[in-house]
Amino acid sequence: MAEATLYSIPGSHPAMAVRLMLERKGIPYRRVDLLPALSRVALFALRFPAVTVPALRIDGKRISGSREISRELERIRPEPPLFPADPAERVAVEDAERWGEEVLQPAARRILWWALARDREAMASYAAGARLGVPVGLAVKTAAPVVRAELRINQVSDERVRADLAALPGYLRRIDDWLADETMGHRNAADYQIATSLRLLMTLDDLRPHLASRPAGELALELVPDYPGRVGPILPEPWLEPLAAADGGKRSSATGKAG
Repeated sequence: MAEATLYSIPGSHPAMAVRLMLERKGIPYRRVDLLPALSRVALFALRFPAVTVPALRIDGKRISGSREISRELERIRPEPPLFPADPAERVAVEDAERWGEEVLQPAARRILWWALARDREAMASYAAGARLGVPVGLAVKTAAPVVRAELRINQVSDERVRADLAALPGYLRRIDDWLADETMGHRNAADYQIATSLRLLMTLDDLRPHLASRPAGELALELVPDYPGRVGPILPEPWLEPLAAADGGKRSSATGKAG
C-alpha cells in the first residue's frame, strides 16, 4: 500500500480523527498542513471532491471528509475494524458518527472561531508542530482576513455560539449514553469522530472543567491526550450557566468573563 497523504489545517478536529484512524489501521501517512480558509484554494487545485479538510490521497484516490475516509480505510484495511461486524451495531455506530460530524463537529468549530476572533494570539498555539511554509508568528499577525473568512464560512455569531453552549449539556448526555450502551468505547469510527471534537472544546479553559470528569471527556483525553492549542477564559459567564447547572453548579477558577 502506498503511503497516504493527509491534508489538514492546524487544530482541525476532523483531521485529527483521520490521523487517529490511520494510526489505528497502521497505515503510514504524510501530513500536509494548510492555512485556514486558503486551504480551500489548495484543495480545489489538487482536484479533491470537496474543498474542506480532512482530505486524503491514498492509492491514487482523493477522498474528502472524515466519514468518507473512515469507510475507505475500512475497505482497504479491514483490521482492526472501525465498525462492528454485527449489522445492527454497525448502524448504531454509523448513526453516532453521523451525528458527530453533522452536529457536534460544527458546533465545536463555531465556538473555537468565536474565541479565536477575540484572542487572535491564541491561534499560534494551535499551530504547534505544523509546517505551514511561513513562520507561525507572521501567519498570526496577518490572520485577520483569514479569521473573518472563517467566521463567515462557519456562520459564527454570538447567538449561534450561545445556542451551541446551551445545547452542549444535552450533547454530553447523549455521548455518555452511547458509552454506557457500548455504541462507543471500542476505538470505532464514532469514537474518533466525537472524541476529537470534545478534545478541541477542551482546549478552551472555560470548557475543560465541565467536560474532563464526564465519561465523554475521559474518552476524549484517553484517545487524544495531547491536543495543540489553548484559549484562556474568554466566554461570557452567562453563556456558561447551562454547563454549570448540568454539572451541579460547580465552578472552576477558569470561568468566563462577565458579559
